[in-house]
Amino acid sequence: MRIELLPSLAKIEPESWDRLCGEDDPFCEYAFLRALEVSGSVGANTGWLPMHVTLWRGERLCAALPLYLKQHSFGEYIFDFSWASAAERAGIAYYPKLVSMVPFTPATGRRFLYAEGEDPAEITHALLAGALGALQETGASSLHLNFLNGEERTHVCEDPRFLYRLSTQFHWHNAGYQSFDEHLASFRSVVRKEVRKERRRALESGLSISVVAGSELLAEDFAALNDFYFDTSVKHGSTAYLTREFFTEIQRTHSQRVVAVLAKRDGRTVAGALNFEKGKHLYGRYWGAHEAHDFLHFEVCYHRLIERAIERGHTRFEAGAQGSHKLRRGLLPGEIHNACYIADPWLQRALADYLLREERAVRAEMAALLHHGPSHRESEAEPR
Repeated sequence: MRIELLPSLAKIEPESWDRLCGEDDPFCEYAFLRALEVSGSVGANTGWLPMHVTLWRGERLCAALPLYLKQHSFGEYIFDFSWASAAERAGIAYYPKLVSMVPFTPATGRRFLYAEGEDPAEITHALLAGALGALQETGASSLHLNFLNGEERTHVCEDPRFLYRLSTQFHWHNAGYQSFDEHLASFRSVVRKEVRKERRRALESGLSISVVAGSELLAEDFAALNDFYFDTSVKHGSTAYLTREFFTEIQRTHSQRVVAVLAKRDGRTVAGALNFEKGKHLYGRYWGAHEAHDFLHFEVCYHRLIERAIERGHTRFEAGAQGSHKLRRGLLPGEIHNACYIADPWLQRALADYLLREERAVRAEMAALLHHGPSHRESEAEPR
C-alpha cells in the first residue's frame, strides 16, 4: 500500500471514490465533496484547504480519509475556540490544524472510507499514519476527527496518542412505526396534544406544504433553497459558508440525494428546507422562510421529515446541530464521537484532563434531557 495526499478530488474517478462510501452517508460521496471544491466553498481563501489522505494498492484506490487544513475553527460544530485561546495564551500556535469531516456538515457517518473486503482496523491505522504524516508536513498543531461512527471511535482510540471527545445531538430513531400517529402514540398525552396543535396551526397559515425529491426538483426550487440559506445566515448573523455555485453544482451532480420540503403560497415558494437522504438515513440541513408563521419551522423541518422517514422505513433522521426544542418533537439526545491528536505535550495533557470532565458533563446533560423527553411519564397513572 502507498499513501498519497491529494489537494483535490479532481483526478479521482467518481466511481472509484464512491465504492469506498457506506450505504447511508450522502455527504462523503464524490459529488458532494467535489461540489464543495468546484464551487469555491472550500479551497483557497476559505480556511478549508483539501488535503485528502488516499490509500492505494498499485493503481487501485482502496481507502480514503477526507481531510482539510484549517486556518480557523468555523464551520465544524465541534467547538474548540477556547482551546485555541488557551494555546495562544500559552504561546502555542494552534493554527493551522487538520480536520477530518465533511465541511459545514454536522452529521454522523464514516470518515475512514474503504473498499469492500478491506480490514477496517488495518485501514484506520494506515489512514491515521497518513494524516499524522500530513500533520508533520504542514506543521499543523493537531488532528481532529469529527462525527465518527462507533466502530471508528473504537479503532482510533486504540491509539493512546488520540484523545476521545464526546458531544451530543438530537436524532430521531425509528422504533418500527407504521405511521406518524403511531409515532405520536409513544408520547405522553400533553406533548402529543402540543404536536397535533402545532401541526394544525402550521396548516392554518394557508400554505401548501409538500415533500419533493430528486428529479422532481426544478431549477427554481434549488434557487429558492439557495435564497433561504443565505437569508437565514444573514438573519442569524452567521457566515454563509456555501456559495451560490454550490447549489447549482448539487442540482447538476447530486440531486438524487436531495429531499426538499417546500411551502408555497399561490405557486410561489415562501419557505423550505434542504435535506439529504441515502439508504436508511435522512439528514436535515438548511431552512429558511420569507413569511413568518407559528410552528411552520417545526412542520417543515421535523414533522414532514419524520413522516417521510416512517413511510420509507428509514432507521434514523438527523436534524443538524444543537436545538433542545427538537426534544419535544421526538428527537432524542445521542452520542457524537470525536477524537483528536494534539502535538504539543503540554496542551495534550491539559486537554486530556479537560475532556474527561467535559464527558461527565455531557453525559449528565444527556440524562437530564432524556428525563424530560416526550415519552417520559412522571407516573404510570398519567393518561395516554
